[in-house]
Amino acid sequence: MPNIKPVSDLRNYTEVLKEVSPNNPVYLTKNGHGEYAIVKVDDLDRLHATVKLMAQLAEGEKSGREDGWLSADEVEAALGI
Repeated sequence: MPNIKPVSDLRNYTEVLKEVSPNNPVYLTKNGHGEYAIVKVDDLDRLHATVKLMAQLAEGEKSGREDGWLSADEVEAALGI
């Protein structure tokens, strides 16, 4: 279940930070609407790596569609396997 709190709870930020754990962010609302999320740095790093990987996969798929796909033999030859 998501941990949702009003941003005013940050007056006692130490208690809010105690509730943040890996894969369990605390979401903060402002005027009743989602506005912020507090996450562990490791989770943020993992998210950035995932976004970068997804962008590279999309680029590779676009290249394959536009320029043609390589066969398994061509990939092995290019990698020297």
